[in-house]
Amino acid sequence: MATDVVMPQMGESITEGTIVRWIKKVGDKVDLDEPLFEISTDKVDAEIPSPAAGVLAEIRANEGDTVAVNSVVAVIGAADAVVTAPSEAASPAVSSGAQPKTPVPAAAAAPAATHAQPAVAHSTEELMRERSSPLVRRIAKEHHVDISQIHGTGIAGRVTKHDILEYLEQEGQVGRDGQDGQDTHDGDRVEKMSVMRKKIAEHMVLSRRTSAHVHSVFEVNFSRITEIRAAKRAEYEQAGEKLTYLAFIIKAVADALQAVPVINASLAGENVVYHNDINIGVAVALDWGLIVPVIKQAGGRDLLDLSRAIADLAGRARAKQLKPEEVSGGTFTVTNPGVFGASFGLPIINQPQVAILAIGAIDKRPAVVNNALAVQTMGNLTLGFDHRIIDGAVADGFMSRVKHALEDWDPNQA
Repeated sequence: MATDVVMPQMGESITEGTIVRWIKKVGDKVDLDEPLFEISTDKVDAEIPSPAAGVLAEIRANEGDTVAVNSVVAVIGAADAVVTAPSEAASPAVSSGAQPKTPVPAAAAAPAATHAQPAVAHSTEELMRERSSPLVRRIAKEHHVDISQIHGTGIAGRVTKHDILEYLEQEGQVGRDGQDGQDTHDGDRVEKMSVMRKKIAEHMVLSRRTSAHVHSVFEVNFSRITEIRAAKRAEYEQAGEKLTYLAFIIKAVADALQAVPVINASLAGENVVYHNDINIGVAVALDWGLIVPVIKQAGGRDLLDLSRAIADLAGRARAKQLKPEEVSGGTFTVTNPGVFGASFGLPIINQPQVAILAIGAIDKRPAVVNNALAVQTMGNLTLGFDHRIIDGAVADGFMSRVKHALEDWDPNQA
């Protein structure tokens, strides 16, 4: 039986996704959960796995199409199904409002297929699609370059952006700085925003317009946590994990959210929704944007479990291997600009949540301890909260719990 492949919903507020590239082509065999195509949304760039094993019988949406969630973008047929490559893929693109064309059933196409001669060589266009990304093909088209003449250093010989820019530099067509966009008359480079970048922009502007943002900054002494990390380092390394400051902070936050449930709530019209689960999203910076995978049931996890979850989600986020359910359902978000050296941040709330925590740089600074000046490991934590439902006293009470837990940590918890 044929299995429809649909555009997944990569988050509760996501209504569409853009197909970046097809990893498989019509006629290719695919296994269950094998990467089939790559999409981009405001929350995640991800490789989408096949929902069934068989043969990719039909592709209904082209690379670059923006497709509504749950739209059928491809069909997986049985392993012995007869398939025909469509002359022009139908595109259920949201942006253009085009309607998908009616596909020709594989069975109906079979008689004609019996007279067709097997293809000995791919067309130039097919070879280009197999060996490069849409960006590389655009650069090649602008500079009239035959991609088949370029040695690719990517996986399976794919031509990367680095490869084509190096080729063009050798040909004297562009500078090594990668001037592959459209140039204005005064030499400035102009590039279209990526799908993820555009969606992030829309989401952030909407959040600023929706929530009454207020920020509260607390200075925290992490010296006790530093000592515990040093004492437990060997134990955690033996378990194959690193005990990071982030794991301690998320554990302290999860415990505080249980005590102050309004911080873990959301606003739905005139109703406040208090969530039973504590699902903490952790912002992960990528070369091409930002994504927030979610640690589910964070309130019931210990430090080792949280450390594993953080490393696993961050690693798969960068490898574009997150599942739709792993970027949805968050009730609170933690972002860590301090890893880049920022003293503190003033984060924008991740709708429909009502609060977000930013972690500043954690480093050694002079501090007063027992009426004496000492060198301590210090850091700033900033809570951004929606003043429509959270008062300053409640927010500061929540932050006081987090601060106390970190400064007076019970070593038996680690």
